[in-house]
Amino acid sequence: MTTTNTPRPYRRRLALLLGLLLGLVALPACSTGGDRPRIVVTTNILGDITREIAGTEAEVTVLMKPNADPHSFGLSAAEAATLEQADLVVFNGLGLEENVLRHVDNARRSGVPVFEVGAAADPLTYRSADSGTHGDAGEPDPHFWTDPDRVRKAVGLIADRITEHVTGVDRNAVRANAQRYEQQLADLTSWMTRSFDRIPVDRRALVTNHHVFGYLADRFGFRVVGAVIPSGTTLASPSSSDLHSLTRTMRDAGVRTIFADSSRPQRLAEVLREEMGGDVRVVGLHSESLTDKGGGADTYLSMMRANTEALISGLTPR
Repeated sequence: MTTTNTPRPYRRRLALLLGLLLGLVALPACSTGGDRPRIVVTTNILGDITREIAGTEAEVTVLMKPNADPHSFGLSAAEAATLEQADLVVFNGLGLEENVLRHVDNARRSGVPVFEVGAAADPLTYRSADSGTHGDAGEPDPHFWTDPDRVRKAVGLIADRITEHVTGVDRNAVRANAQRYEQQLADLTSWMTRSFDRIPVDRRALVTNHHVFGYLADRFGFRVVGAVIPSGTTLASPSSSDLHSLTRTMRDAGVRTIFADSSRPQRLAEVLREEMGGDVRVVGLHSESLTDKGGGADTYLSMMRANTEALISGLTPR
C-alpha cells in the first residue's frame, strides 16, 4: 500500500500500475484532460456540482454511475486506484457512501487532500420519530443536497478546496464558475418556494421509501410523517410492526401518497399501499442519484426541478 513517505509522483505511478494490472473493468467516463489536474468525486450529484465549479480547469472523475444507490455502490480495483491518483477527492460523507468510505480513507492516509462536503454543510440530525428501530436518532443526516441553500454553501466550500489544493487551476475562473452556479441555486430556491406555495399547508406531509427529505422539509415547511424503511439508509429493512405503525400514522395524518426513490425498487411502497387498502398513490422521485443523459434528472438542477413538480403533483388535491 502507498505510504505517506512516498513522494507523490511515485504514488501516482504505483496507483496507476495497480489500476492497469487489476482493473479489467473500465473506469467511469470522463473527459480527457491531458495534463489537467484531477478531481475525483464519489457521488454523481456532487460530481455534477463539482463539474460546474471546476469547469475546464480540472478533469472531474465521478465514481458513482447514474441511477445507482449511494448507500450500496462499490468500486473496482481500478476505480479505487483513481482516488490515490487524485489532486483532490470530494465525497459526501456522514456515512452515505458506505462501501466507498474506506477507499477515501486510504487516499487520505496516502496524502491526497479530501473534502467531506456533508459535514461542512450544517448537517441536521435524524429525529427519534424518524429513525424507527434502526438506531439513527441523533446521527447526522447525509442527504443535505435536498436543500438547495445548503448546496449553495457547499459550492463556495468546494471552490475553496479546489483553489487551495489543486495546483495549476485558474483561481479566478473557478471563483467565477462558483459565483455563477451559486446564483442559479439561489434562483432554484426562489422557484421552489413559489412552486410549493401551490400545496396547501395541511397537505405538506411526506412519506418516502427511507428518510431522505429531512433537509427539504426543514427548508420549505413540510412534515416528515414517516418512511417505509424507517432509517436513513436503504440497506436497512422494515419489520412488519414498522409497516403497521406507518399505516396507522398515515391514516391518522390523512396521507395518501408515498414517494418512492427512483434508484430503489418500489416493492415496499406497493406493499404499504396494499396495507392501506389500495387507495394510495406511489410517486417516483430522483432523490439520491442523477439519471443518464435525457433521463429527466441528469443534473442537480434538473433533478430538483423534477422532484418539485412530482411533489406538487403528489400532494395537491386531484
